[in-house]
Amino acid sequence: MRAVLTFLGATAAVIAVSGVSLAAYATWDVTRSVTTVSLLSDLPTEGADGTSTAPAPPPSIDAIDGGVNMVLVGSDTRTGQGDLYGEDEGGALNDVTMLIHIAQDHSSATVVSFPRDLMVDLPECPDGGEYTAPINTALSLGGLPCVVLTIESLTGLSIPFAAMIEFNGVIEMSNALGGVPVCVAERIDDDYTNIHLDPGTWDLKGADALGFLRTRHGVGDGSDIGRISSQQVFLSSMIRTIKSGSTLTDATKLYGLAKAAASNMTLSDRLASPDTMVSIALALKDMDLSKVSFVAYPNYYADWVPAGKVAPDEDSAAILFAAIAADQPIALAQTGGLASAADPNAPAVTPAPGTVPPATAPPADPSAPVDPSAPADPSAPATPEPGEVDASGAVVLPGDVKGQTAADYTCSIGNE
Repeated sequence: MRAVLTFLGATAAVIAVSGVSLAAYATWDVTRSVTTVSLLSDLPTEGADGTSTAPAPPPSIDAIDGGVNMVLVGSDTRTGQGDLYGEDEGGALNDVTMLIHIAQDHSSATVVSFPRDLMVDLPECPDGGEYTAPINTALSLGGLPCVVLTIESLTGLSIPFAAMIEFNGVIEMSNALGGVPVCVAERIDDDYTNIHLDPGTWDLKGADALGFLRTRHGVGDGSDIGRISSQQVFLSSMIRTIKSGSTLTDATKLYGLAKAAASNMTLSDRLASPDTMVSIALALKDMDLSKVSFVAYPNYYADWVPAGKVAPDEDSAAILFAAIAADQPIALAQTGGLASAADPNAPAVTPAPGTVPPATAPPADPSAPVDPSAPADPSAPATPEPGEVDASGAVVLPGDVKGQTAADYTCSIGNE
């Protein structure tokens, strides 16, 4: 996700500085060195009469009905990555799988992380048949197109764009960015990814950034569920870092960031189009941080799945993806996950100029008797149930859908 967001951010900054034409050229110059792959939706279709129809050209983001859906994959392949990450065992797994939905009106975005150990029904991919397996095996069965087919089957969404990044890309990107401040609430120790962090705030880059994003033994309960919430701590801070500093106004720096990742990324055909990159960048450029939500696919431990794996909570997932399909923003029941918690040293939120905080009633007397027969206050707002829309127009998610927004300051919790 770091690489794709920086690609888009680079485009947005060049637009602001030099206009759309130069932005398109800069994006083309970066994407021409990226490996591309064709999704099924990128290929011509054959009609009943035997004629072939080419796919529609990449539309601008404004022309996509219902917003934009993209799949982002982090591959664990060691091929061509040197000897820094262990032996090359052959094949590759999609150990990080995310779905990004950008609202059609560009007011909100939802990022859904899928646990690598989530047991799902894999669709019939080019190199394998239909069967139940962990979701992170989809990449080895049929590459990026198979991952997209799997997510489409699981969510019921149409996904026209996809991207994949490898280990070296994460290192090069974090170095070019200059580091991301990450809060650690409890010590993180993981010999598998060689990450060891005491409580405090750390500026992570290079191998440390990669180790933090990869660690699962060192956070939460040692599972991938904890790793997802820890990754959300990093990603939220990364977005705040890019937007709060001079990065988005420095076209040269952003252009360099995008070039640094190009040799370590694979993009689907239409996502690699400069027109598509520019249009998506325009949608993300001015988005409110509180409207960028990170959530984990709801799951639970079940008797029917192998030890260490998790089952999909289909009821809670149905509410989440119905909101995405309807292009509605979402509201979390609470902030945080298995390996993250609110940062006690988060900066105070000050009211916008010209606003007045709402008046509040005086606190109730705790010693006063409670009358159980007293009628409810008719003026008190009703609490929306999961699946209902709250006062802001967002769909309220069930409590087992964990996550945070990019505006939430959180800390990663180590695995004691």
